[in-house]
Amino acid sequence: MERWVMILAFVCLTTSKSFAQTDIFSTNSGAINFFSSAPLEDIEAKNAKAISLINTRNSEIAVRVPIKQFQFRNGLMQEHFNENYMESERYPHATFKGKINEAIDFKKSGTYDVSATGVLNIHGVNQERTLKGRLKIDNSGMTLETKFDVLLADHKIKIPQVVFNKIAEKIAVSTSFTYKPQAK
Repeated sequence: MERWVMILAFVCLTTSKSFAQTDIFSTNSGAINFFSSAPLEDIEAKNAKAISLINTRNSEIAVRVPIKQFQFRNGLMQEHFNENYMESERYPHATFKGKINEAIDFKKSGTYDVSATGVLNIHGVNQERTLKGRLKIDNSGMTLETKFDVLLADHKIKIPQVVFNKIAEKIAVSTSFTYKPQAK
């Protein structure tokens, strides 16, 4: 009996140790919100299906956002967003691939102001960007929050003249990702 307890204790300790030492943190329920304020109408959408990974060994970060998962208060807005502006069938995802610029000790709990430089791809158009955010590290994982603007013209998203007063040329984006360590 004592031998089984020792074996179980050893397995638990080595499993939790290897789990804690993983270099990859991920989420598949990252939140992306955007807001457009225009003279005739404010437009807001939310998406809780973004996937993201952070590799703490090399500070690389990747985000993939399924465009069709943005939810609007109005179904017609959602339809126009997917069909007329974002062309979601042709460009089903937005992505960001980059590297955190600051030297972070990912094993040390705390809150850090960070920036990541990389390529933001929206509507099939790549744009080099540096995005700023706040990274919180604790025993359960990491949380990353960012806020940035996207200019529609930078990603060749055209606004028909008919609705030009309803859609802003600059969209405010906010994100929140809660990362957990991936098992090895």
